[in-house]
Formats: sequence, C-alpha cells, structure tokens
Amino acid sequence: MAYAAVTALSHVGLVREHNEDSLAVGPWTLCGTVTESPQTLVFPLGTPLVVAVADGLGGQPAGEVASALVVRRLSALGPALDGEDAVRDAVAHCNRAVYAAADADPELLTMGTTVAGAVVLAESLLVFNVGDSKVYAMSDDGLRQLSTDDSPPPPPGRRTTSAVTQTLGGGLAFTTVTPHVTASAHSAGDRFLLCSDGLTDPVPDDDLASLLRVYDDGRAAFELWKAAIDAGGPDNITLALLRIGA
Repeated sequence: MAYAAVTALSHVGLVREHNEDSLAVGPWTLCGTVTESPQTLVFPLGTPLVVAVADGLGGQPAGEVASALVVRRLSALGPALDGEDAVRDAVAHCNRAVYAAADADPELLTMGTTVAGAVVLAESLLVFNVGDSKVYAMSDDGLRQLSTDDSPPPPPGRRTTSAVTQTLGGGLAFTTVTPHVTASAHSAGDRFLLCSDGLTDPVPDDDLASLLRVYDDGRAAFELWKAAIDAGGPDNITLALLRIGA
C-alpha cells in the first residue's frame, strides 16, 4: 500500500525565549512547544494529507498565536484540500482568521505568520506558501526549492534576509494574500523537506542536501536540527520530512 511517512521536529533554538513556530501533520498539530525527539507518523495515500509549517512573525505580538491558529485551521480543512483552488481558498481563509482574531483582541494586533506546506494526494503533491518558510524536493541531483520566497533580495554580502513581503496577518488593516500554489506528480521514494527559516538561515542549502543524502526520517531530522544548533541556533527550528513510500 502506498503511504506517506512524515517526520517532524520543533525546537526553540539557542537564542529565542519561546517557540513561535507551529506545524500540522494531518490531524496532528504541534503549536508553540518543543519536541524532545523527532516524531514519525505514517498515513496511507488517498484522503488529502496536509503537512504545514508556520513561523510566527518575530518582533510583533503573539506570533505563536497566529502560527497555531493557521496550522489548526489547515489541519481541520486538510481532508477537503483536493485541488489547487481549494488550497488557495484555505490559505485565504487562514489569513482572514488571523486578522479577525487580532481585531478582537488589542493584545494580538498586528500578529502574523508565514506558512509553507504540501498537500499529499494519491498521485500528486500540492505545494503552497506565503512568506519565507520553505518547501524543498530532495533528489539525486540535490535539493530543489519548490516554494517561492516572499522576500526582497538580501543585502550585499549576505545570503539571507529576515524581511518578508507577504504574510498571513501582520498588518493594522486587512490585506489579501496571493499564495503560491503548484502541483506536481510524486512517486515512491520521493522526499521533501518543509521548514521554517530557523533551519535555512543558519544552514546553507548545500549542507542540508549533504545531510539528506546520508540520512532519512528520524536521523535526518535530528542531523538537520543539530546543524542549525551548531550554527548558533539563532531562531526557532521547525521541520517536517515527507517521504513517499509503497
């Protein structure tokens, strides 16, 4: 039987006081907390399976509230996400929900989050994102980014930037979003990495690819986390490794 194996991990890092990242793996969500070790869940292919990482906006209130709200909504909507339009509608719904929650509580005003995810269908994968959290495909040729960063070019001499041009929520007044959504076929053996920038900012793509060539599932998740920690762990680190099996 064809299946999807998802290994997930979330950690505060070495600098931040608390974790503003959240993630969803099907009906399972992990919000603003820390996993002691990578967790692997296995799902038969058929019903749409949503896997998503949300990174609450630092420097603004209640990032953990915004990211948790989004992954919980996506988790609940997941079984109905059977096409690109359904995914776009779900992301737009999450954006409205973040603004509505912020409008209802002055302490949440301007809270926001990025999101990056994939919906696993029986024969295809729907990749989506808003912001700079990422989705990659791993193959023999290396790591290929499938998501599209909503961020300006980094300053001269720097590899990354913390600025984002599009988020769910994050403003004083409601702003619509245009999620990036793409569809592609998948087959047994395909592997994907979904993560917040707490992994990709300190660890270059070539280093991520080198680790994923050697390791898989729980050991891969641990080694990726360790690479971010060894690089200083400057931000929350959340990742999900998705593998298609048969």
